[in-house]
Amino acid sequence: MQHSHPVIDNQSFLDGRVLLMDKPLQWTSFDVVKKIRILTKVSKVGHAGTLDPLATGLLIVCTGKFTKKINEYMAAEKEYSGSFTLGSTTPTYDLESEPVFQSATDHLTEDMIKNATTAFTGEIMQIPPAHSAIKKGGTPAYVLARKGKEVKMEPRKITISVFEITNIELPRVDFRVVCTTGTYIRSLAFDFGNALGCGGYLSSLRRTRIGAFLVDDAMGIDDFVSQIDQMKSNP
Repeated sequence: MQHSHPVIDNQSFLDGRVLLMDKPLQWTSFDVVKKIRILTKVSKVGHAGTLDPLATGLLIVCTGKFTKKINEYMAAEKEYSGSFTLGSTTPTYDLESEPVFQSATDHLTEDMIKNATTAFTGEIMQIPPAHSAIKKGGTPAYVLARKGKEVKMEPRKITISVFEITNIELPRVDFRVVCTTGTYIRSLAFDFGNALGCGGYLSSLRRTRIGAFLVDDAMGIDDFVSQIDQMKSNP
């Protein structure tokens, strides 16, 4: 006997929805988009600003006609919290690759660490990581970097309006950053470590806000799956 599956009323997703998702660790931003496409049976789905697989937090996903709003959301101010590990660097500036050297951090004082944020506050020029999706001659920079090719990244103008150190337990330092779009927190970790003379990399990252949207209002993937299941059972 064949069971008939109730049809999801996916009209609201076709008409356009803005979904606030809390991206899980190890998922790519596109994994989230793909999952939503499959669940809603809507092909027009996109996200407003990539989060690296090792980052968690707010990912704005737009469906249907609301995909037109993606650029507007991408341009909005971002807020992050996370941690840097001082005393080592990695080729990717985060935990995607192994630390390549160790340096002492026990000489660092709280004042030294907190004062070092000043140089990175306001309008600054930042060099993006070679391991990023920025295209170099049509190829993403990370593809060239993984092949061991030298990749020269051009500095970009960004604004960091808030950069505060919220906790220090060396070699880990916790932070909160409010910045313009196009800011690489991995580069900030690398540059901050260099400014302190000991190196540093990004060891955890969570995006807590995009414009007026907060991660506190976002739903996890499991919540979204449950929501879709409810729609199926109450067509």
